Amino acid sequence: MRLVVGLTGGIGSGKSAAAEEFGRLGATVVDTDAIAHELTQSGGAAIGEIRRRFGSDYVEPTGAMDRAKMRALVFRDPAAKRKLEQLLHPMIRAESERRIAAASGPYVIHVVPLLVESAEYRQRVARVLVVDCPEAVQVERVRRRSSLSEEEVRRIIGAQIKSEVRLTAADDVIDNAGTLDALHKQVRELHVRYLAQSRL
Repeated sequence: MRLVVGLTGGIGSGKSAAAEEFGRLGATVVDTDAIAHELTQSGGAAIGEIRRRFGSDYVEPTGAMDRAKMRALVFRDPAAKRKLEQLLHPMIRAESERRIAAASGPYVIHVVPLLVESAEYRQRVARVLVVDCPEAVQVERVRRRSSLSEEEVRRIIGAQIKSEVRLTAADDVIDNAGTLDALHKQVRELHVRYLAQSRL
């Protein structure tokens, strides 16, 4: 059976940069965030239901979900958050399962931000890989790539599980407090190990 490694970490930790490097080395990357974006972009499979459940205000003129509006809604309204999750999560799970089954790489990197919190996703993976860095670094990275204020970023981090809990669940850890080169070096080392394990 193909080795499936669950890759997780907090916002701004560097999950995407790590996954990108694994993909460059030949692993099949199945990213639940990327699937969520596909489902909620213009023409995405979830758009009709988003319009029906939340109203046209939450769909942009382009036909994509209005991410900023939806983010603001789910942060202030737990019921709306649950409603969105009940719609998207089964679709994301089904599509990621399909992509894992069709994977052509020697092993799969399954990127799941809520991996540690989700028993269902945990059952799918043989190993848990956590990308970790200090909170100050997370805040700086997210602010650099988005229009969110420091307060908003810290609120998102605060809503996620603590880094220590994630690290306790980890089989492997990438310390991403440093440079991109340092991240790539750790990915290459893990790639060699995962290749060996995938041959067992």
